[in-house]
Amino acid sequence: MLDWLYTAISWVMARWHDLLSTFLDPAGGLTWALSIMLLVVTVRLLLFPLFVKQVKSQRAMQELQPEIAKLRKQYGSDRQGMSQAIMALQKERGVNPLAGCLPILPQIPIFIALFHVLRRLAPGADGLYSWSDELTDQAASADLFGAPISASFNMDGAKEAAILALPGVTYGSIRTVALILIPIMCITTFFTQKQIMKRSGPVEGQAATVQKLLLYGMPLSLFVTGFFFPIGVLIYWVVNNSWTFGQQFFILRKMPPPGSPAAKAKAAADKPAIDPKALAPKPGAKPVRPKQGRPATIAPESTVDTGAADGDGVPGANGATASGAADGRPAGAAGNGPRGGAGRAGQGPANRGKRKRR
Repeated sequence: MLDWLYTAISWVMARWHDLLSTFLDPAGGLTWALSIMLLVVTVRLLLFPLFVKQVKSQRAMQELQPEIAKLRKQYGSDRQGMSQAIMALQKERGVNPLAGCLPILPQIPIFIALFHVLRRLAPGADGLYSWSDELTDQAASADLFGAPISASFNMDGAKEAAILALPGVTYGSIRTVALILIPIMCITTFFTQKQIMKRSGPVEGQAATVQKLLLYGMPLSLFVTGFFFPIGVLIYWVVNNSWTFGQQFFILRKMPPPGSPAAKAKAAADKPAIDPKALAPKPGAKPVRPKQGRPATIAPESTVDTGAADGDGVPGANGATASGAADGRPAGAAGNGPRGGAGRAGQGPANRGKRKRR
């Protein structure tokens, strides 16, 4: 059923092998290892638009979280109503939750196809999936540091006998290379998954449990199954993880999770800077000063004097205060009347009228 996929994967590897054979040994393990690495590059470049769509979908889902939290609080135990409301909200905003799985789904059959092709490789086998007999034998016999790319840590049957019959190939060299690649595969898987958690932002409930399970469960499961993977599949997985790590590092810098320190710093950096020269007045223009209200303070009645300039000591509205200031006597003690009489006269209705007019 998947022969078309096996043929496609084999064809891509053969084309890269033809290109590399122009300056490298066609039967060398390095040539075939690089062909597998370039297969990873080809697949990931084709899937890059889906990866960008996945990240945008995750960002849109993160932006909806405050509104989803309100819906959960609003509907309470009504799970059906809450689910319908969340689906309506996602449809309104054009958010597809399944878009987050888009880059992962195509990689699964590609990995299975490569595993199937390399598992069937054996020295002296007939041509596989558009490969000639010679090309198939080259791929099966090509070794990297004494470990053929078709060999695995544990083998049995006719394939084991055919691979161990190759010159310079032993179980020791195969298992040494495998024991180097398997831990690297597990470590890169762990850090890649941790980076995925950082990219998707904080989650709660079942999603947090699933993330933690993938963070620790995937490396452990790969450590067990890695002993049955061909060397070529281990190379593919390590290169694929390295590509994923670098790609996510790039995306996290360009599109940091909402609310993260990187997102706040990016938002602050994206704000246009105000040029101080633009705020300066144009040449020849009179600067406009903002109007400031005068404080509404009223001086003590004994010192308010609008007629102090008269200085004639005439008792009346304000004259008493003025003469008092001129004679050096305390305010309100001017004139010949009683002590403070003139001052009190200055506080009559006429003076209060002047204060009101001011």
